[in-house]
Amino acid sequence: MAAPRPVSSETSFDPSKAPVIEGFSPTVYTNPEGFKEKFIRKTRENPMVPIGCLGTAAALTYGLYCFHRGQSHRSQLMMRTRIAAQGFTVVAILLGLAASAMKSRP
Repeated sequence: MAAPRPVSSETSFDPSKAPVIEGFSPTVYTNPEGFKEKFIRKTRENPMVPIGCLGTAAALTYGLYCFHRGQSHRSQLMMRTRIAAQGFTVVAILLGLAASAMKSRP
């Protein structure tokens, strides 16, 4: 049985450096964007999603307030409004995905 060959020093692995692969860039963006920049970019791409999220949160908050005050009819109405706002948000997300998929096609 043959003895294993020693590993050459010219192909050593350095875990602190990213591997260099020709024609491959590990990141899409040249500089990493922060939370604020990403939020603004995503809001400009599809402004209906944050509007739907705010509507959902407002309906939920007001519905819970009405429930706490004992206004059960108004609370039920706001919970139904919350469901509609959630549906609007989901539809906005799906339409935004479809629009970005169509935009990326050549």
